[in-house]
Amino acid sequence: MNITALLADLQAQHDETTVRADELRGQIEHLTATLAETDARLADLAVTRKVIAELAPAGEDSEPPETNTAYQAIVNAFNQHPNQEFRARELHELLGMPTDEAAVNVTRARLGRHTRQGFLTQPGRGRYEKRT
Repeated sequence: MNITALLADLQAQHDETTVRADELRGQIEHLTATLAETDARLADLAVTRKVIAELAPAGEDSEPPETNTAYQAIVNAFNQHPNQEFRARELHELLGMPTDEAAVNVTRARLGRHTRQGFLTQPGRGRYEKRT
């Protein structure tokens, strides 16, 4: 095989690999957006469940304590540090919660919900603080 043919073959492989990489980047973007939507939906469902549990007459099943505890711990952290900015992962570290990506994403969705409800502000991308 001569040099020209070798270079042409390498260029063809490069072009194919570039196309595949672009396809994968598109899939990653789609999956990231879908994951964010799903995490937000999970947070909305948790809030809905909490509201319904609070409205339910005494003696009926309420929200599982581990969910209520995690939710309340996040709110308490902002109440205890009203002028401090937190990232979701920093909250998990402060509260001794798991720092795996799935757990932190659920908290990110909850923080977004609190921001939309006016409890928190977002002074920078991915940073949250209690509204004063």
